[in-house]
Amino acid sequence: MRVVSLVPSLTEAVARSAPGALVGATDWCTHPPGLDVVRVGGTKNPKPDRIVSLAPDLVIANEEENREPDLVALRAAGVQVLVTEIRDVPGAFRELARVLDACGAAARPRWLDEAEDTWSSLPRPVTRLTAVVPIWRRPWMVLGRDTFAGDVLARLGVDHVHAAHPDRYPRIPLEELRAAAPDVVILPDEPYRFTADDGPEAFPGLPCALVSGRHLTWYGPSLAEAPRVLDRALRAARP
Repeated sequence: MRVVSLVPSLTEAVARSAPGALVGATDWCTHPPGLDVVRVGGTKNPKPDRIVSLAPDLVIANEEENREPDLVALRAAGVQVLVTEIRDVPGAFRELARVLDACGAAARPRWLDEAEDTWSSLPRPVTRLTAVVPIWRRPWMVLGRDTFAGDVLARLGVDHVHAAHPDRYPRIPLEELRAAAPDVVILPDEPYRFTADDGPEAFPGLPCALVSGRHLTWYGPSLAEAPRVLDRALRAARP
């Protein structure tokens, strides 16, 4: 089996669970560290010719991270493309199992069982927080409706302010974000890399939690430790 992954979290999952299957991945596929495969461009601008030259048996993609015209071009070149759709934590586990089976994993990996057990046994949150969750600035964009990251936070007791917005990733003026007066502003380090010096200063007087984007938005081996990592970051923001 020869697999090209256009989704960083799926790249990590396949590399961990079907060793040797991956022959190509995007420039943004940073895990596992030291992954030695051909790089095929970005998630939004992959190089179809390079992908086709690798003669993959399968390309794995995601309806949100990858553009339909690129997937159409690959199919037109005779490449089989598996497209995932993941909007919540249970859906992540279903799609991960489907992807790993399609990639020839010999057995269901232990990390997947551990991750599913972790999420299914989470205690009910004693209190709930409201949050604004920017994912970009210039312009400011936030989590909106029907997102995997939003479901992750909801299961940890965090209700983000724009969960009912008509758009999945709406553009909201900074003044409106501040006026929402959430319990916490959650600033991930991807897709925009918010840092202690780039992000919190825009929300004076509001607690800001700098969180790992990999643990908030990726659906792969990081799911097993995501509740603990995210809870620690949230607690640090509101001592």
